[in-house]
Amino acid sequence: MQTIRRALLSVYDKTGIVEFARFLTEQGVELISTGGTWSVLSKAGLPVRQVRDVTGFPEMLDGRVKTLHPAVHGGILARRDQEAHLRQIEEQHIDLIDLVVINLYPFENTVRAGASRGECIEQIDIGGPAMLRSAAKNHDAVTVICDPADYTAVLDEIRAEGGTSLGTRRNLAAKVFALTAHYDHAIASYLAPDDAASSALPDHLLVSEDMTQLLRYGENPHQSAALYGNFFSDFEKLHGKELSYNNIVDIDAAAMLIDEFDEAAAAIIKHTNPCGCAIGPDLFDAYEAALATDVASAFGGILAFNREVDIRLAEQLNEMFTEVIIAPSFADDAMDILRRKRDRRLIRHRRPARRMPRMHIKSTGNGYLCQIADIAEDDPATWEVVTRRQPGEAEQAALRFAWKVARHVKSNAIVYTDSRRTLGIGAGQMSRVDSSTLAVLKAGKAGLSLAGSAVASDAFFPFADGLLEAVRAGATAVIQPGGSVRDEEVIAAADAHDIAMIFTGTRHFKH
Repeated sequence: MQTIRRALLSVYDKTGIVEFARFLTEQGVELISTGGTWSVLSKAGLPVRQVRDVTGFPEMLDGRVKTLHPAVHGGILARRDQEAHLRQIEEQHIDLIDLVVINLYPFENTVRAGASRGECIEQIDIGGPAMLRSAAKNHDAVTVICDPADYTAVLDEIRAEGGTSLGTRRNLAAKVFALTAHYDHAIASYLAPDDAASSALPDHLLVSEDMTQLLRYGENPHQSAALYGNFFSDFEKLHGKELSYNNIVDIDAAAMLIDEFDEAAAAIIKHTNPCGCAIGPDLFDAYEAALATDVASAFGGILAFNREVDIRLAEQLNEMFTEVIIAPSFADDAMDILRRKRDRRLIRHRRPARRMPRMHIKSTGNGYLCQIADIAEDDPATWEVVTRRQPGEAEQAALRFAWKVARHVKSNAIVYTDSRRTLGIGAGQMSRVDSSTLAVLKAGKAGLSLAGSAVASDAFFPFADGLLEAVRAGATAVIQPGGSVRDEEVIAAADAHDIAMIFTGTRHFKH
């Protein structure tokens, strides 16, 4: 146990600091503090010295320099088991400091509030992190607190044991280094050049987000899971059970797909794959068309809309079991109806211009894979018709629609559509031909004809067999990236069957 005789307190968030300092005073602990904290403690009638009385220097440069001094850091960093350290401390008339209580300037909150660059820079704390790190490094002898939530536990241990244990000090030190790492990451992200967001990968992968919500479990009940970051800045839960890990993954996938469309659109997601998507004159018609693609798979799925859900649509949605409904808004009478399903989640989706993070990160073994996110918009002006026959106007619209959906389907992805709706979707098969066969099978089960349809493939057809499967199904137009060594063979097969085919030059694998 380490007895505490002298404490340095300097906090921006003053929650609970007076009560904690009063307890320390009652235990005979000498208090040292800085300007704002000193003022609060003094007004509470507590005996407290100012840091400037310890250092012999006044606060300087509008408060930028006040604790960066050997009288402070020497008192924190001195090793109690080193005679040389203790001798130097005595020679320099430095008092040992046994407890450091610091929390930092609110840099992230200042940035989120839209403050000017100058205001944000002023909220970069220098002295606070320096003292925290000093105390955390010397946790063998020094107790450090960076979170008001820890006051009670430390207070209880001092009351019961007369000091703090090494285990407690080590845990508090680890919390400090996690905090300062997160703080530095936030500053580095703020100062990163704007053009880095489009193409540059960092030399050092820095990821630091606060836990937003502890989840009941992960993909399966035996896996623990939590949500980190700002997910709820884009999504607001209006009703229903707590979101699960799988709900959140599916909500993200549904929002990415529905954000592709400016027209009234409906999308149905199951296990991150679209099982139906359509546009229409209104959401009701779009939803009916999307649902008709695959009614069985839609059961228990995620529904996404890009317009307000009205009472007519709400009554229709209540006819089927769904886990989540996402929309930018819900009419009041629609909410009354949808709330009848107690457990179903209703989510308001705010649609920012660029919702997706610029990087995708996956863990792999003892490392991480990092890539720039596939968020670049496809430009039809750069597409190339490679067959003798040009696609007609209706075929062009169908090809554009199919390509939008295909980039959100797990590879190997095959998507049959007309100009406004999906007709058959094949996802995640090991063979592209198998994906096409699956899409045709699903269209047949749904009673949807593929005659005259367009078909999109997220990557090139490596052989002509995939294209011939689409021809047999009734497709008359194909869109694919191209780039196979057998492209000429595939083009020849398309020409032989009077198929129009476009090469986009862009692949959209989604593993």
